[in-house]
Amino acid sequence: MTTSLADHLRGLPDQSLAALLQQRPDLVVPVPADVSALAIRAQSRVSVARALDSLDRFTLQVLDAARLTQDASTGASSIDAILAMTTASARPPAATAVRAAVQQLRSRLLLYGPDERLHLIGGIDEISPYPAGLGRPAAELDARAAAVCDDSAKLRRTLLSAPPSARAILDRLAAGPPVGSVPPGALQAPPIGAEDALPPDPTNGGTPTGSPVRWLVDHRLLVSIANGGGSAPGTVELPREVGLLLRRDTGPLGPMPTDPPPVSAAPREPKAVDSAGAGQAMEVVRQAEALLEQLAVEPASVLRSGGLGVRDLRRLARALGLDEPTAALLLEASHAAGLTGELEAHGAATTRPGGEQQVVPSAGYEVWRAGSLAQRWEQLARAWLTMTRQPGLIGQRDDRDRPITVLSPEAERAGAPIARQAALNILADLEPASAPTPNEVLDLLDWRAPRRSRGREAAHREVLAEAATLGVTGLGALTSYGRLLLGDTTPGEQRGVDDPLGLRGDTEPSTAVRALDGLLPAPVDHFLVQADLTVVVPGPADPTLTAELDVVAEHESAGGASVHRVTPASVRRALDAGYSADDLHGLFTRRSRTPVPQGLTYLVDDTARRHGGLRVGATGAYLRSDDEALLGEVLADRRLEALVLRRLAPTVLVTPCQVNRMLVTLREAGYAPVPEDATGAAVLTRPRSRRAPARVPAATRILDPLAVPKLPMPRLLGMVEQIRRGEAAARAARRAPAVVRGQEAAGAVHSHTDALAVLQQAVRDKVLVWVGYVDAHGATASRLVRPVSIGAGYLRAEDERTEMLHTFALHRIAAAVLAD
Repeated sequence: MTTSLADHLRGLPDQSLAALLQQRPDLVVPVPADVSALAIRAQSRVSVARALDSLDRFTLQVLDAARLTQDASTGASSIDAILAMTTASARPPAATAVRAAVQQLRSRLLLYGPDERLHLIGGIDEISPYPAGLGRPAAELDARAAAVCDDSAKLRRTLLSAPPSARAILDRLAAGPPVGSVPPGALQAPPIGAEDALPPDPTNGGTPTGSPVRWLVDHRLLVSIANGGGSAPGTVELPREVGLLLRRDTGPLGPMPTDPPPVSAAPREPKAVDSAGAGQAMEVVRQAEALLEQLAVEPASVLRSGGLGVRDLRRLARALGLDEPTAALLLEASHAAGLTGELEAHGAATTRPGGEQQVVPSAGYEVWRAGSLAQRWEQLARAWLTMTRQPGLIGQRDDRDRPITVLSPEAERAGAPIARQAALNILADLEPASAPTPNEVLDLLDWRAPRRSRGREAAHREVLAEAATLGVTGLGALTSYGRLLLGDTTPGEQRGVDDPLGLRGDTEPSTAVRALDGLLPAPVDHFLVQADLTVVVPGPADPTLTAELDVVAEHESAGGASVHRVTPASVRRALDAGYSADDLHGLFTRRSRTPVPQGLTYLVDDTARRHGGLRVGATGAYLRSDDEALLGEVLADRRLEALVLRRLAPTVLVTPCQVNRMLVTLREAGYAPVPEDATGAAVLTRPRSRRAPARVPAATRILDPLAVPKLPMPRLLGMVEQIRRGEAAARAARRAPAVVRGQEAAGAVHSHTDALAVLQQAVRDKVLVWVGYVDAHGATASRLVRPVSIGAGYLRAEDERTEMLHTFALHRIAAAVLAD
């Protein structure tokens, strides 16, 4: 007698049912109403696919063995039949490994039943129609092919007589999948009488067959299962018996390794791995900061179709000395981290409804820049791990043959976080500091989750390259802080609970940040001033020191030790920002660990002495100075003829030009004017940085939609109890009295008065009662409840299954019967 899946689930103890729900948590989202609903959900296509995606290659091969050994009459297999098929492999696995795989399939409810009668749940054949890459039996495909396959001697002779090109096709299909497409007309026979006109074909043994596929179809080694004719391609399938014969050397299931492939390279020195990764992490933070500063100076325009143009990407890459893929990766990670945003361009003439948009640093960039080096790196790395973008697609062509650009919608891929986590988890599960080659990582992925990794090889290679660029890996191995970053989800979870809007950062640094802090050099708060007025910062600069150097010096080179240079223009910029000569002398004396060169002191004093000698206002604009000789020099300077200056007083000149134009022209001529307001006070000027509105990062922790977190056992047991109550209620409903179900059974029609009497008795005795009523739509229904009270024209009763209190209008109640 065949046991249904629902009956099998009903017979499981609560602990076993809870363990099943822990293995497949998608079955309780939402909690099923009863066991029958649970059985239906467990066999649904989506749920079965999720369960299969979590299996390794060996377990999937054992499942294929169970599918291939099913009895035709009962549809069941057995553990002995599975063992017999697996031992037919060229290197048969141990029986204990096969039994462990069968138990794993049982725990996920892909197999159920005793060892001698194992059943497969429905839905597997729909998702994977070809077990072990073998086709359907010949009897299901074609009667003539079945006749050839039934005669084993004839089948072998036919295979031996196959031309080399036809045998190559058979070997390809025998490896799986067993179906293939053929070009139009390849299966059509030549016209009658034209066979002799065909030239000999050496690939087919010299016979003028014209097509190796047609030779195989004519000899019943392939079966044509679809042929649209004309220009439509045809489809052929390799019968299962032919595939098994071709696999006689390797076994029906092919090679069956029970363990993942080994890593050939020896582990590297952990300290060297961490040092290399930390150095790259420091470099990528510097590159990201330089990229954002470049966007602040010259924003990038957003295309009408979305994303940045190819020219802007090339401009940014050239300005930073990076290649375009690295610049694209930094742009995507920075945008995902909320460091950039879109802002409407000032004074842009455009017909776009929202105006021309530009990508500029966001307000969150200022907060990010003020953090420590490790915190800045973590924000970038975590954004890269969780963003649904695939930077490796940038520069390729989409399905409409258009280039995929940075930040464009075409680079969106929902599976990108899963691919990153899968590839990095391979490195995390190996021995620390192991550095497998990319091919070895792909082999491990193909063994661990073949269904999920198939077709994603290019994406996984991109993940390994991007991880090395970002400093998550070093020397090909996962760093210690990168391992902590993968497993550290507490900051993201805590942020989601305490700060759902993401308006404030974590109060305490994560474990990954603390580990990276221990590897990076401590931020320096000093510099070395040299005689040629260069300023060398011997290490990563403190944020305060960085802000000061941005004002008083020009940045020349970056790296482990950044180099800046003090110039007359930079000193004038500092004076314009509000510094005095004494402030600058004090800054260089306080920050420099070397004696301040005399040339720097003279430069500051000379620039300060000339600074403010001229005052600019608005008339257009005016120019005043207490030095009449200086004004005379300006008035006589032929380089300033475009300003059309004229003297209003011995100490005042005016021009019809605007203030900004006058300032630029005077400075280009070598003068050092200072703007002033209407009261004569000097106007302090600082570079204005445009910032987009603050953006919250799209994700704060690594999420794998196929790896649903396992629920705690007490909660699962509560769900099992709820399912059991629903099952009991459904069983009771099927056995409900006819008077309640139909409410018009012959000889059992209860009057409304009798129903009220039954309900009043049930209230007094506190017993269960079946209530038949007419709902608001006029349909009849029944419910098993425990009456609580009757009054004001309503019955109030509790449904024990849902633990909810229901209210029934008395005039709608047609029948009532005690549950006993």
